[in-house]
Amino acid sequence: MKLIHLSDLHIGKRVNEFFMLEDQENILTKIINIIDDEKPDAVLIAGDVYDKSVPSGEAVQVFDDFLVRLAKRNLQTFVISGNHDSPERLAFGGRLMDLSGIHMSPVYNGKVEPISLEDESGKVNFYMLPFIKPIHVRRFFEEENIESYTDAVRVAIDNMNVNENERNVIVTHQFVTGAERSESEEVSVGGSDNVDASVFEKFDYVALGHIHGPQNIGSEKIRYCGTPLKYSFSEANHKKSVTVVNLGEKGELEVDEIPLEPKRDMREIKGKYDEIMMNGNQEKSDDYVHIILTDEEDIPNAMGKLRLVYPNLMKLDYDNTRTRSIGKITSAEKTETKSPLELFCELYEKVNGQPMNKEQLEFSKELAESIWEGEK
Repeated sequence: MKLIHLSDLHIGKRVNEFFMLEDQENILTKIINIIDDEKPDAVLIAGDVYDKSVPSGEAVQVFDDFLVRLAKRNLQTFVISGNHDSPERLAFGGRLMDLSGIHMSPVYNGKVEPISLEDESGKVNFYMLPFIKPIHVRRFFEEENIESYTDAVRVAIDNMNVNENERNVIVTHQFVTGAERSESEEVSVGGSDNVDASVFEKFDYVALGHIHGPQNIGSEKIRYCGTPLKYSFSEANHKKSVTVVNLGEKGELEVDEIPLEPKRDMREIKGKYDEIMMNGNQEKSDDYVHIILTDEEDIPNAMGKLRLVYPNLMKLDYDNTRTRSIGKITSAEKTETKSPLELFCELYEKVNGQPMNKEQLEFSKELAESIWEGEK
C-alpha cells in the first residue's frame, strides 16, 4: 500500500510579516502533481493544517480547495489536528466528509477507532491521534498515572486495542525525543512535551507532525516528513520534500522522498553591502532573504536600498566589530529556540542580579508546566 505523508502546512502563516499564502497555494498544487504521478492509496496529513487556531477565511479556502482536489482522486485522506489547530474547528463536518474519503480526526475523547483499508497483502489499520497533552488524556483515564506526555500517549495507545498481527499506521502530532527542532516550532517548558519513541512499538509506520525538518527517529518507521515550505531562516538549509511510504507484507517498509521546489526559496546572504547589491542586480531573485552585512559602518537606509534588488528581504543584520563586541547579532541569539522557562530565568537574573535558587527554579518549572497544560 502506497501512502503520501504530509504535515505542518501552516496555511495562513506570516513569516517576518510576509504573508505566505501564495507560496502555499503553489506548493499544494505541486503536491497534487506528485500525487497524480505516484497514485497513492492514501494521504496522511499529520497536523498543523493551519498556523492559527482561528484561521483566516483565505486560509480556510486554500485548504478547502486542496481537500476537494484530493477527494476527486479516489483516494483516502487522513487529517489530524496539531498544536496550532483548533481540534473542534478542524473536526467540523468530519462525519459528512467521511463519505468522500476525507477523514478528519474528531476531538480526542478517550477512544480512537481505526479506519481500515485493504490491498493484496490484507488489511491496514489507520489510527488518527491528534495533538494531546496529559490533561486531555487524564480526564478519560482517571485511574491511570499520567504525569508526562509519554504517559499520555502511552495510555491513549494502550486503549486503542491495536492488533499487532495486522499492519497498523498511526498519524499523530507530538515531539518525539531525539528529533531536531528549528526556530519556527513552538517550544514547551523545559522539554516537558517529549514523548519516548518506545510508545509506538505496535505500529508499522508512525506518520509524525510537529517538527519542520524531515527526519527519522531511531528507524525509518517513525518519521517526520517536515514542512512543505521553509518557515524560518533556521530552515534555510533544509531540503523540503514529500514522504512516500510503501507498506508491503507485515514488517516490509520502504520510505522515499520526492523533492519540493518552492515558488521562492528562503536563504541567508552574508557579505559587504556593495558586493551584495552587485550580486542582486545580476541575480534578479525574488527569494525570501536574510541579509547580514559585514561593513564596519552602518549603511544609511540599507533596508530600503537592498529591497530595490531583493524585493523580499525579510531581515537585515550586521556582523562587524561593533556588533560582536556588544553581542547584538540577531542571528546568533537564537531566542526563538528557548523555552518560556529559560526566558523567564534570564529575565529574573537580569532584574535581580543573581540566578534563581533551586527552590525558586523548581517552583517556576512546576507553575510553567501547569500553565502549559492549561490547568491554571
